[in-house]
Amino acid sequence: MDSSKQMTSGNPAKLILFFAIPLMIGNIFQQLYTMVDTMIVGQVLGVSALAALGSIDWLIWLVQGIITGMTQGFSILVSQDYGAEKWEHLRKTCGRSILLTVIITVLVFVFFQLGLQPILFILNTPSDIIHMSMEYARVIFLGLFSVSAYNLGASFLRAMGDSKSPLYAMIIACIINIGLDIVFVAYFHWGISGAAYATIIAQTFSAVYCFIVLKKMSIMALSKTDFDHEDAPDRRLLKLGIPNAAQNVIIAVGGLCVQYVINGFGSLYVAGFTATNKMYGLLELAALAFGFAMTTYVGQNLGAKKTQRIKDGVRSGTWMALFTSGVITVAMFVFGRQILSLFISGDPFETVQVLKIAYDYLRVMASFLWVLYLLYVFRSTLQGLGDTFVPMVSGMVELACRVVLIFVLPKFFGLESIYFVEIFAWSGAAVLLIVFCLKSLKQLPVEVNE
Repeated sequence: MDSSKQMTSGNPAKLILFFAIPLMIGNIFQQLYTMVDTMIVGQVLGVSALAALGSIDWLIWLVQGIITGMTQGFSILVSQDYGAEKWEHLRKTCGRSILLTVIITVLVFVFFQLGLQPILFILNTPSDIIHMSMEYARVIFLGLFSVSAYNLGASFLRAMGDSKSPLYAMIIACIINIGLDIVFVAYFHWGISGAAYATIIAQTFSAVYCFIVLKKMSIMALSKTDFDHEDAPDRRLLKLGIPNAAQNVIIAVGGLCVQYVINGFGSLYVAGFTATNKMYGLLELAALAFGFAMTTYVGQNLGAKKTQRIKDGVRSGTWMALFTSGVITVAMFVFGRQILSLFISGDPFETVQVLKIAYDYLRVMASFLWVLYLLYVFRSTLQGLGDTFVPMVSGMVELACRVVLIFVLPKFFGLESIYFVEIFAWSGAAVLLIVFCLKSLKQLPVEVNE
């Protein structure tokens, strides 16, 4: 039975909310297994291992961001085909998306496996943890093919209105990952690589689940001809995917500059930032869900030429995102310190220092969370409209803010000012996205009722 869903009729707010809720729950499970990875490493292997994970956070985000950016870009065309009910074209889009994703993943895998060691030296990775950082990254990169498969399968499902199947896939991955974390790290004593192996095995199972669901959908009965090369479809897919991936690369480069500076302050400072960065997933989990919901909703309604529904949906999505960000902000102020303490173990003097750094950083990010949520809503709306260029430019704004401020603020305002670099990056990008999104919405043709 098909699990896809049209979003071209019915109450916009209700559709967006009920599409986003399974994604939020799925993101909770995804963050849960990411956090459990970090907690087990921090508790079993200590502060140095925790710092090793954190020292390559942005590098892993960069590598996976290239792949997720491409697959999300491809899914924009899938959602538009689905909204327009162009089933033959949809299958062709999916077939070519699969082949393009395989090619891109191979290229990314080879490049970063060969370049890992010099990249870690360039990032100023502390000498006492660089061997652990390299060990973890090499194993994680082996799992890029599973990451690609899951992201492509999940993006197809979301584009066709199915947000529940990616949730079930993530629940499966979460359970497997937590169980294997305990076995590989705590019992088999495989060290930091044990956590990486647990992650890629879990991601493989989630990818398999998504493609089993897709195979059962009648509109996804792909034939050999759906994979045949055609210049026009490939160009259109790459036109959507490349700017999306470039946006992630640009954002990640800014993050790597931040990582470079933080790595220079030693492993304790790196450990504190690592603990909070693992909490970042909890902060943005609803933003990601609203983002996917807006892209699918806008894409389907654009394909169906229902422009007034697009405007109504953006208005509803904005208010829901702002309310949700407020709830999460309050929760972080109340429970943040207790959650952060779960990541940190070892010498009491070190743990006190690391916890203070982590909680100070968390409070700043939580206070300005509403900016991040606006960024996601308006960026995703533009992507659903088929505009991946302005979101890419917004990534350049984030890059400029991070690179300039990470080197300037500490010199004039001390180490604590680093906590605000991310906030300025969000704000610069959000302003640009809001201006261009509102302009694009005004330029939509007036809907004609037939």
